[in-house]
Amino acid sequence: MAIKKAEFVMSNSQVSKCPKENLPEYAFIGRSNVGKSSLINMLTNQKSLAKTSGRPGKTQLINHFKIDNSWFLVDLPGYGYARVSKTTKRVFQQFITKYFEERTQLVSAFVLVDVRHEPQKIDVAFMQWLGEHNIPFAIIFTKADKLKPLAIERNVAAYQQVLLETWEEFPPYFVTSAENRVGKEELINYIETINEQVKDNK
Repeated sequence: MAIKKAEFVMSNSQVSKCPKENLPEYAFIGRSNVGKSSLINMLTNQKSLAKTSGRPGKTQLINHFKIDNSWFLVDLPGYGYARVSKTTKRVFQQFITKYFEERTQLVSAFVLVDVRHEPQKIDVAFMQWLGEHNIPFAIIFTKADKLKPLAIERNVAAYQQVLLETWEEFPPYFVTSAENRVGKEELINYIETINEQVKDNK
């Protein structure tokens, strides 16, 4: 599968103002410097659908992109480092939390993790929170072009080890590179499979 059409619909900070259409939504979230915008642009075959920046913390709103008129890709603010005040950061966290707790169209979250680093407490804690709130998610390991295959395997295994201390099974995961377009097809096929299941359950 390939994405044929991707269009920006809206940005806002209130869940109540998100699109009313009853289309499946997939929320992309991660630490502020994980390469989320580059990944979104790679998936959608567009150079600047999501705004990339050398300054982490650029995304500060809930951004909805409609994909092939059949589902929404939702770009959420990064958690962790961002060059904003503590007050602004608190506001981010409030509407991110509200989005996950209240958005009935949400089908799955994708938690983006930089594959170059060992498991980060903030990533593990966020995944734990999703699990406790029964929010389905998959992990996207980014920046695979920066490491050799054995190092990637080792770092993914480190995450498996940490999560399996408290989880029965490791969530679905994808190894990606926006630079080399690695993992693109697998990720889009995964979303399309879930979309088919959603249709069948209606």
